[in-house]
Amino acid sequence: MKVAYLILISIFMTKGCSDDAKKDLKNTTIQYVANTRGSFQKITIQNQEISISKNRNEDGKGTTTKILDAEWNQLVLLFSKIDLDKLNYYEAPTQKRFYDGAAMANLSIIHKGKEYQSVTFDNGNPPIEIADFVNKVTSLVKQEK
Repeated sequence: MKVAYLILISIFMTKGCSDDAKKDLKNTTIQYVANTRGSFQKITIQNQEISISKNRNEDGKGTTTKILDAEWNQLVLLFSKIDLDKLNYYEAPTQKRFYDGAAMANLSIIHKGKEYQSVTFDNGNPPIEIADFVNKVTSLVKQEK
């Protein structure tokens, strides 16, 4: 009986945490920018919508679409694993952007009124600590094509 009780409590606590994470991400703005001298891509995620802009001079959001619930849930899970206070300390694993071997990329997150910024890294090769999250964000763009 005690085991069943513990299992039920665990299920309710897990569900509560995931709902909190969904609310946190819903009120968060994620922006991923990758650019070189000749190309530009800005991905903005907010409120379960993704906006993609390929023009540096574009004032608006660009093309906006809704993120599917399954994709959103995966994004929420990955977001919950990021330590935002350490985001700017994670080191880029490669430096191809120094000699135009890769586009420069940055991740910025505005969460609860505070902006968190990553170091600049090579597009397609983010710091290990945020790699799963960044790869999920960029995969959402690939699905839109």
